[in-house]
Amino acid sequence: MRQEMVTTPRLRQEQDRGGILVVDDESVIRDLCAKVLKGYRIYHAGDGEEALQVIGREKVDVVLTDVMMPRMNGIDLLQTIKAQQPNMAVIIMTGYSDRETILRALKADADDFISKPINLLQLQTTIEKVLEKQALKAELLQLKRMDRLKSDFLGLVSHKLKTPITAISLFIQNLARGIGDPDDPGFRETLDLILEESSYLGYLIKDLLFYSDVVLQESPQRLELANPRDLALESLGNLESYFSNKGVGHNHDFPTELPDLTLDRRQIGFVLYALLENALKFTPRGGLVTLRGSVDEEAVRLTIEDNGQGIPTEELPKVFEKFYQVDPDNTGQVRGFGLGLFYARQFAQNHGASIQLESSPGVGTKASLILPRNPR
Repeated sequence: MRQEMVTTPRLRQEQDRGGILVVDDESVIRDLCAKVLKGYRIYHAGDGEEALQVIGREKVDVVLTDVMMPRMNGIDLLQTIKAQQPNMAVIIMTGYSDRETILRALKADADDFISKPINLLQLQTTIEKVLEKQALKAELLQLKRMDRLKSDFLGLVSHKLKTPITAISLFIQNLARGIGDPDDPGFRETLDLILEESSYLGYLIKDLLFYSDVVLQESPQRLELANPRDLALESLGNLESYFSNKGVGHNHDFPTELPDLTLDRRQIGFVLYALLENALKFTPRGGLVTLRGSVDEEAVRLTIEDNGQGIPTEELPKVFEKFYQVDPDNTGQVRGFGLGLFYARQFAQNHGASIQLESSPGVGTKASLILPRNPR
C-alpha cells in the first residue's frame, strides 16, 4: 500500500525551524550562538566573503553577523546580501553606542540588531521575531502575487475563449436564419471548423479547471512512491484523442525498469503532460512523438522527442516564461494559455529536478525531465 505524505507549512515548520548563518571572526562567538540556537540549522563563516559562499550553496533564512571582520565587514556583507536577495533577513551584532554603524546598517535595510556583549535570551527572542516577520512578509508577497496572477489569468482566459465561442456563435446564428446549404461543400468545411473549435473549447476548459485547482488554489505538495514510467504512459494516454485528431503518431521506449521515486504524482504528471502536449502542438500531421526512459545511479531521465517545427535558438530561453508562446508561423493565434512550460519547470524544481530543451528549427525538439534518485 502506498503511503501519502502531505507537506504542509506547519509540518515543514516542525521539521525545520530555519537556517541561521553566524558570521564572526571569533570562533568562540560562533560556537556560543550555535549552542543557544538549538533546533535551527546553523552555518558558520569567519568573514563576509566566506558568508557569501555559504549563502550560495546552503538554504539560509537569517544571517547573524558581526561588523568588524577581515576581508569583508558586516555592513558590506549586509549591502551585498540585500542587493542580491532583498528578502533575506540580516541581524547586525554591534554595540548600541556605535551610532554611525547603526545608521549605516539601517540605511542598508538591516532587519534587527543584537547588542554586544550578547544577551543569550535576547538572541533567541530576536531570531524568533525576525523569522516571524520574514514569514509575514513572504505571506503578504504571496498574496499580492496570487492577486496579480489571478488578474492576468482571467484576462488571458477571456481572450482565449473569445475566438472559439465567436466562431461557434456565428455559425449557429446563420443556421437559425436559414443561411447555408447543407449540400454546399463550403457548408461542410464550416461544420468541420466548428467541430474543431468545439473540441478546442473543451480542451481549454479542461486546462482551465486544472490551473484553477492546482495552480490558483496552490494545493499542498503530496509526496508518495510512484513510478515515473507509469506517470509518463498515463500522460501519453490522456493525450491519445488529441494525437488521433491531429494525425500525429506516438510510440514509447523503456529499455529498462525504472525505480519508484518519492513524487507528487499530480505535479510530475503535469510536467510530463505539458512536455508531451508541447511536442504534439508543434508536430505536423504525419509526424511522430517518441517517449523514452532511462536510469543511472544518480537520476531517472524521461525524454520526449518530436520531428516537428523545432524552436528557434533565440526563443529557447523564453519558452519557460509565463504566458510566452512560440509562434513559428507568426499568426498571433497560438492556442493554449502559455502556462504549461512555466509551471512544468516550477513543479520540476519542487522535486529538485530539471528540464532540458534541445531544438533545431525544421528538425524537431527533444525535452528531457531529469529526476534525481536521491534529491537533497
